[in-house]
Amino acid sequence: MSSFTASAHPVDGLRHAVDVNGRHTIFTDEPQRLGGTDTAPTPHELLAAMLASCASTMVTIYARRHGWGLEGMRVDVDYDSDATPRRAALRLHLPSGLTTEQVTRLRHVAETCPARRALEAGFEFEEEIILGSATEAHPPAP
Repeated sequence: MSSFTASAHPVDGLRHAVDVNGRHTIFTDEPQRLGGTDTAPTPHELLAAMLASCASTMVTIYARRHGWGLEGMRVDVDYDSDATPRRAALRLHLPSGLTTEQVTRLRHVAETCPARRALEAGFEFEEEIILGSATEAHPPAP
């Protein structure tokens, strides 16, 4: 079972630092029209970035394993956050010169990226409110 963690806190206005698995820090912000400074992607924009980078990574790993050159490969994702259900259009740009079989296989690999599978499977959410400062020590629950 894989479990990932993220912890976000505001650093300046609507700009947030997000600790990912205790190993990486990424930042989010909001556009100026919403009161942010537009210095980083919005949390919602990260969804498209997650899908594009996941598919690109999976295709690259597979191609490397098979010795296939993918110079100029790119994955574009157009995410419509207003549609119900939400829609994501993924475009896999591959170099010419690949066989039909290679293209078919790479398409399948892109379709099976873990981020996409997670979204397709759906989510259950648990929420808990903890009062007090995030840095305060909390006594154990009885």
